[in-house]
Amino acid sequence: MNNPFAASGSGRRRRRSRLRARASAGLRDTRLLLREFREPLLAFLTLIVGGGVLYYWLASLAGEERPENAAEAIYHVLSLVFLQTLIEDFPDAWYLQLFYFAMPVLGLGILAQGLTDFGVLFFNRRARGKEWQMALASTYRDHVILVGLGHLGYRVARYLHSLGQDLVVIDLNPSADILRELGDLGIPILPEDARRDVALEAAGVRRAKAIVLCIQDDMLNLQIAVKARKLNPTLQVVIRIFDDEFARSLEEQFGFKAMSATGIAAPTFAAAATGMDVTRPITIEGQTFSLAQFKVKPHSLLIGRTVEQIEQAYQISIVLLRRNEHLDLHPASDRRIQSGDHLAVVADPEALGRLIDSNLD
Repeated sequence: MNNPFAASGSGRRRRRSRLRARASAGLRDTRLLLREFREPLLAFLTLIVGGGVLYYWLASLAGEERPENAAEAIYHVLSLVFLQTLIEDFPDAWYLQLFYFAMPVLGLGILAQGLTDFGVLFFNRRARGKEWQMALASTYRDHVILVGLGHLGYRVARYLHSLGQDLVVIDLNPSADILRELGDLGIPILPEDARRDVALEAAGVRRAKAIVLCIQDDMLNLQIAVKARKLNPTLQVVIRIFDDEFARSLEEQFGFKAMSATGIAAPTFAAAATGMDVTRPITIEGQTFSLAQFKVKPHSLLIGRTVEQIEQAYQISIVLLRRNEHLDLHPASDRRIQSGDHLAVVADPEALGRLIDSNLD
């Protein structure tokens, strides 16, 4: 029987995570748009300031009524661009007349072009190309890089996004449907070969916290993993490996979190990418389980709940609890969880996914 706090609390947390992810992506998108269109804004500002100085000089040359100083002249030109003027009489000098007609055309033209381009890209994300995706990826920090958008990679991407994790994807030939679907979620997708250093750099590997490799080629995954770790020695590497023995060797030699094809599941990969220490899946009577270890975060939904409540709510087994220096194997069912506790649990992939969701800040 499930405990109500798990369903309702986890659901609320997931909705908040999704809203935070969407809000963060939207703000990042808008900041990048403003940065991309700083040139039209600078051009408009230059026109106004330069036009004000020019008008002040031309009015003096023609002996016409003029503003008292350059600042007033600049304000006059700004008004003139929007078809207003501080001077009541139309000038007699031909060059001032030409100035009066030219400034609104130039000013409104620059402004209209910039705003049109801004609006097109703001409301039509699908029109943005590879360069835009790379620019968007350059704004990410402490994010996860996902390589490979096959069946597993796509599910991992969706799952990480649902948890509110910032994510950049690299895939050499992503399908149009996946590009459209993940693009609508605000996830940058770089159509690059992840074996190239430039592709990893574009994805922000030096600023990332983890890389998840889901390509269906052991040696290719390993090659990319070694390159990524070389560029960022602190990077958490989660790698898909089909051979169990090879996976164990990688963990021992490189410290990679290598997972074999046995019982492979998107929530398990997502758990490893978010910092949860997860063992390779094992299958018992047709059901897949992993041993996972994690720290209870300050705002976790697990805080204040008993071991028994958590086990019943998530359908898991808590096999270890470490609080400060005290280690408790098989903790009593009435022990309450506190912030900072370290838990080791045995769970299936879906249960691990619910635990990640409930334990996120």
